[in-house]
Amino acid sequence: MSIADFRPSRRQMLGSAALLAAAPLGLDAVLSPAGAKAGKLGPWQPRHWRYKVGGFEMTVIADSEVFIDGPYPIIGANANEADVRKLMRENLLPEGRYQPGFTPTLINTGREVVLFDTGNGENGFVPRPNGGWLAAGLAPAGFKPEDIDVVVLSHGHPDHVGGLMEGGKPLFPNARYVIGQVEYDFWAPEGKHTGDLEKFAAVFRTNTKAIAGKFTFLKPGDDVVPGIRAVEAYGHTPGHLNFHIESEGQAIYFWGDCAHHQVASLAEPGWHCVFDSDKEQAAKTRKRVYDMLATERIPVIGYHMPFPSVGYIERRGNTAYSWLAHTYQLNP
Repeated sequence: MSIADFRPSRRQMLGSAALLAAAPLGLDAVLSPAGAKAGKLGPWQPRHWRYKVGGFEMTVIADSEVFIDGPYPIIGANANEADVRKLMRENLLPEGRYQPGFTPTLINTGREVVLFDTGNGENGFVPRPNGGWLAAGLAPAGFKPEDIDVVVLSHGHPDHVGGLMEGGKPLFPNARYVIGQVEYDFWAPEGKHTGDLEKFAAVFRTNTKAIAGKFTFLKPGDDVVPGIRAVEAYGHTPGHLNFHIESEGQAIYFWGDCAHHQVASLAEPGWHCVFDSDKEQAAKTRKRVYDMLATERIPVIGYHMPFPSVGYIERRGNTAYSWLAHTYQLNP
């Protein structure tokens, strides 16, 4: 292929000229100074995105676009604030504000529709109208709540289980529900926790009580459905699970909350996250998962990565990693 392949032919140029001659009003509207007086529309970004991995059709739905304070001290409380701010400057990011993704993912395997995590819903971390968008985002993305066959919970935090219920009823009436046994046993008991942990546990109990009889409990190595296997990723929560997803020889990895910022979490995997229940174990898990993904060079779905929350992991030296956002690698 040469540059000549990208040059328009004489026929194409003549056709374009004819179109412009036939539509002078449209051209005037573009060139007219009056166009500058039009009202501004405000920021906008897509709310869902679809791609394929082998024979699986993947759909991500944005559950929030909120900006929050950070990344320090949400990430890096065991470091110096100045170092976290410096890392943001070096990566052309604001020092004190960031936009985490909240990205439930649906997989149509051809037999079943599997949903990974349910967003903030009515009582998660990010209250409506700034979060809890999954329920309203299903229809624009081509789904009804009744279409969901399996709901997989990577862990029990409010921004992952908040969307299980809507108006006091299960949002996904036909689904069976899947969670790690260790994770369920940590959050479900009454009277076990105090303080912030009890606040989280109360949300978990509120959102799972009505569906408790529909749960299937996993351990690492178990299959959710053929092609989707649970992987141990403890530390963020006691029973936090990742998932290896494979179809027709192609793979992708769902890591739930193995990162909370696309730069800070990867450049310094040893920096603590305030939401990690076992901070040292979570740091070890991050390093192990990042190293595996950088070695295997397979795409990853990161729940809190910038929408559409799909990318790749690159190694940066011996202990650091970086997020390479998806462009067109998985497009049809």
